[in-house]
Amino acid sequence: MPTDNLSHELHSYLVRIGLDPASVSPQMKHYLEHLLYLLPPEEEEAVTHYYGLFGCQRKSLQEIAKDFGQSQEDAMAHIDQCIRKLAVTPEWQMLKQTLSK
Repeated sequence: MPTDNLSHELHSYLVRIGLDPASVSPQMKHYLEHLLYLLPPEEEEAVTHYYGLFGCQRKSLQEIAKDFGQSQEDAMAHIDQCIRKLAVTPEWQMLKQTLSK
């Protein structure tokens, strides 16, 4: 789990969407898709499957690590790095403001 506040907010939002997709409006899902497009395709795929977003089957860390030829620790560090990358973007900051309204 991310340790800095910005990443933690995004992580929490992604967990919520993964667990309860109906809790988020279609417009917010659309915005989130665009946010994830900022990542390279393989990173987007890892994040999408880790959190179980957009109807994708959630994968275990072990499965994601195997897909990328990494240890589980390295795969988790990579996902955390992706979340950090997204959390500092203006796109996430705008999306976050929309959520708080």
